[in-house]
Amino acid sequence: MKEALVYQKLEGSKIKCNLCSHRCVISPGKKGICRVRENRGGVLYTLVYGKTVTNNIDPIEKKPLFHFYPGSKSYSIATAGCNFRCLHCQNWQISQLKDGEIPGEEFAPEEIVENAVGSGCESIAYTYTEPTIFYEYAFDTARIARKKGLKNLFITNGYISEEALREISPYLDAANIDLKSMKDSFYKKICGARLKPVLDSIKLYYKLGIWVEVTTLIIPGHNDSSEELKGIAKFIRDIDKSIPWHVSRFFPAYKLMDIPFTPLKTLEKAVEIGKEAGLECVYQGNVGKGENTFCPNCGNILIKRTGFNTIENKVKNGSCPYCGRAIVGVGMNGERSYI
Repeated sequence: MKEALVYQKLEGSKIKCNLCSHRCVISPGKKGICRVRENRGGVLYTLVYGKTVTNNIDPIEKKPLFHFYPGSKSYSIATAGCNFRCLHCQNWQISQLKDGEIPGEEFAPEEIVENAVGSGCESIAYTYTEPTIFYEYAFDTARIARKKGLKNLFITNGYISEEALREISPYLDAANIDLKSMKDSFYKKICGARLKPVLDSIKLYYKLGIWVEVTTLIIPGHNDSSEELKGIAKFIRDIDKSIPWHVSRFFPAYKLMDIPFTPLKTLEKAVEIGKEAGLECVYQGNVGKGENTFCPNCGNILIKRTGFNTIENKVKNGSCPYCGRAIVGVGMNGERSYI
């Protein structure tokens, strides 16, 4: 256990956790919605510090991040728990905890960084579950990683509080943020959360200078209407038309096993809607196509991808070699080895 950050003490030994937008008020002996932060005698503790449930070496494209050091490797870690209750969660075995022992293998932040460096990774990704709920662990790891020249990535639902994000932002380099819907009713019914904090969070990540990409998992009958997709595309465009938007195929999972997988034509419609809205980079996910990066100006293919791997990158000095147009992103140049 480790004392948590970003909380305040209330009367009667109650605690208000201000780590995420749920802002749980927790009585003594109780846990927050995430089930991994507990009030013990008027002090809030994180129960997952240093307890990883997975350590993997992933291509950065798997996050997905397509405009942040394409072709590089990212050391990916997670702990148990989540502050959402998504009915379609693909990692529900580790995210949707029941009361009892917290699973995980002990790894100190220094060990995580050492493993990342030793495996040739250029970044550490806090992913698979929601990194906000293991904030203290991620924060300590990120600070050490930065000193070793590694980048830090959040793969997140965007429900972190403003004060928590501002505090860790000097050590965050990029984030892929889920924007699951533009309807508050969807967030309440499917995720057990609200929409507005996510929208505010995406804007804040961008404002703080963290590289942002957005992912929408398109679920048939829930968030696949043209109106819905247009709303998401417009929201992203109004922040910055160069923010990449990943539209991904849903596969039946967890408590939505009765929903069919997303038709390919729906993803193609979403790509068209994104481009019509003015977005420069719209990608398909989970279908094995629609992953290449094209120059927004001349239309030539600049980065070819297959699966989760970059196989060719023609970007030179941050620009298209055909027309000279600047290509947005971080570490986009093609002079690197690939997985």
